[in-house]
Amino acid sequence: MTPPATASVATPREPRTPPAAFGKGFLRDAWYFVALARDVAPGSLRRQELLGEPVLLGRTRAGEVFALRDICPHRAAPLSAGRIVDKGEGETVECPYHGWRFRTDGGCAAIPSLVESQAFETDRIRVRRYPVQESQGLVFVWMGSDPRGDGEPDHEPPQFPGVVGGGAKLVEWMEFDSHIDHAVIGLMDPAHGPFVHQQWWWRSEHSMHEKAKAFEPREHGFAMVRHAPSSNSRLYRILGGAPATEITFRLPGYRWEHIQVGERQVLALTCLTPITETKTRITQIFWSDHWVFALARPFLRLGVVAFLKQDGGMVNLQNEGLRYDPALIWIDDADRQAKWYQQLKREWERSRGEGRPFANPVQPAVLRWKS
Repeated sequence: MTPPATASVATPREPRTPPAAFGKGFLRDAWYFVALARDVAPGSLRRQELLGEPVLLGRTRAGEVFALRDICPHRAAPLSAGRIVDKGEGETVECPYHGWRFRTDGGCAAIPSLVESQAFETDRIRVRRYPVQESQGLVFVWMGSDPRGDGEPDHEPPQFPGVVGGGAKLVEWMEFDSHIDHAVIGLMDPAHGPFVHQQWWWRSEHSMHEKAKAFEPREHGFAMVRHAPSSNSRLYRILGGAPATEITFRLPGYRWEHIQVGERQVLALTCLTPITETKTRITQIFWSDHWVFALARPFLRLGVVAFLKQDGGMVNLQNEGLRYDPALIWIDDADRQAKWYQQLKREWERSRGEGRPFANPVQPAVLRWKS
């Protein structure tokens, strides 16, 4: 059994903020997935909206990945519309409007319109810098709670098991018209599959039967401990042998299924990235060194796209009800994971606000439901 892990102690925030209500606000002091490393080319700039903030994600020609607030402090032009240049100050981002240049740490390196007689301390001007890390071929951006951007990460981005077989074998993404909370709940919901995802190669409403799965706490989340896949999931059969799978969730929005078949592995990682309070990007990434994966990849791609479209359609239907702000009902055991997610979020906010270690509220349990 893996014991619950704790986060390092954070500096208390001033003023202290209460935990955000469900479906509102965002989890701060956390790493968010933004891109595959291979998609951020040297010398490139790209604009992203992340937690309602405009973010410039770029990579210098020397290979350094960086992130800045995508607003020039001069006249508010997006820096991502500019270019990376080297005009004697090292590689900088040049604003497309007046050519102001900014280093990757956010400091202003030059204002071209100044003449020699005009004394102006350009170093006083800064653009917010967001800490960035590359890990396992993924790029993560730290979204801190300090509005000035002065805070530094106190823990590393998540590490995922089963990143094997070289680069990612399959990547699909879609934007949902949903707050990340509702997207997470939909992602971990074990009971909607037979109704939303009815497909001949997966399962149907008529194949429903009772499940009993053991869960344990994990770092910043929880896991359905390793087990043999359900007999009514046809897709697992093509892997052959005796596959064993473990499904893990981690704050702020990562869910992965690690399948072991003898010495071969499959990792299906889902990353939820909040764009705004009403839009969330869901990215599905697969790695594998199993020989079947190469043969089945075209069919798997079709299945992933179908799943995303079905979930997206249900999100749109759900929004019809959510716009009236109804009270929601959470039942045991099918909704226990949704309850855990809300408890994890509250504990994260409280521990950060109080400057104490994160104490995982999830306790080992066996959950039962029909699907």
